[in-house]
Amino acid sequence: MIARRSLLATAAACAVVGPAASAPREVVDDAGRRVRLPERISRVFPAGPPAAIALFALAPDTLLGWTNAWREADRAFVDPRWADLPVVGRLTGRGGTANLETVLSLRPDLILDYGSVDRTYASLADRVQEQTGIPVVLLDGRFDAIAASFRALGRVLGREERGEAFAAYAEAVLADLDRRIAAIPPAARPKVYYGRGPNGLQTGLAGSINVETLERVGARNVAAALGRGGLTDVTIEQILLWDPEVVVTTDPTFFRAVRHDPLWRGVSALRSGRVHLSPPHPFGWIDFPPGPNRLIGVRWLAKVLYRDAFPEDLREPVRDFYARFYHRAPSEAQLDALLATLVPLPPA
Repeated sequence: MIARRSLLATAAACAVVGPAASAPREVVDDAGRRVRLPERISRVFPAGPPAAIALFALAPDTLLGWTNAWREADRAFVDPRWADLPVVGRLTGRGGTANLETVLSLRPDLILDYGSVDRTYASLADRVQEQTGIPVVLLDGRFDAIAASFRALGRVLGREERGEAFAAYAEAVLADLDRRIAAIPPAARPKVYYGRGPNGLQTGLAGSINVETLERVGARNVAAALGRGGLTDVTIEQILLWDPEVVVTTDPTFFRAVRHDPLWRGVSALRSGRVHLSPPHPFGWIDFPPGPNRLIGVRWLAKVLYRDAFPEDLREPVRDFYARFYHRAPSEAQLDALLATLVPLPPA
């Protein structure tokens, strides 16, 4: 069993070193590893959920399977021909569930990881590659470099035009976002708490992959007061001291319960009703996992925080994103459900 800590989804630019028509090709991945690839790649094993989502978006016909079983609520957003792909487990992340025998039995041309690319993960990739004889490419999936990662994936798979199309989409979304955020004065950027888990008491520190989209929209992450890092547990006393103006969560249990919890009623976000549940289907919009799915989440988050600067209806952008990335546009009822939490809760 090969397992490692949860990946920080970070981005890569794999550059083809040899002539494009040569066989095999050689690429340099974002960990600086030279990897020899077969001339044609048609079967790819995703090492973790972010890799599976990136493959599903750009080249679903190459995806050998999903790292986790689908929840029924999520399956409704994906065509059965893709949702019915087998569960192959994961080589990376907490509780890795795939072993090398499973990987070998699927006969992949490539193992793709989309995540942290430091020395530890490069060493793991080298070890898997040596043990299986299957090339392993690490793509750096930081949110800020999402366009580069799609270009890289397009080159790796020999689908440069597709990779460029996804990269151009990402660049257009982020350029528009950055332009409008830049016009918002710092004093108008709210203090935000990102609450995870059923009690809302897990959050991301400054620089955490879990709050990359918060940072991209210029929100003041109150947990940054604790320093830089990943996820951490906090207390309600800390949250009361921070007094966030907006609370964003991914957990429906916490979202339903927080208004009735007397401990939270002293928080400004609760008094004004500015508590929002990030849409979860078919993949989370803030993280869960921290992959390309966050591209639509950052638009939702900007509208939640800056309604005047982002007055447009999100129905068409959401419909377009799902059609592009998930190959199926949501129904009107599904759009209603996804965007329901743009409306704040009644004040506590």
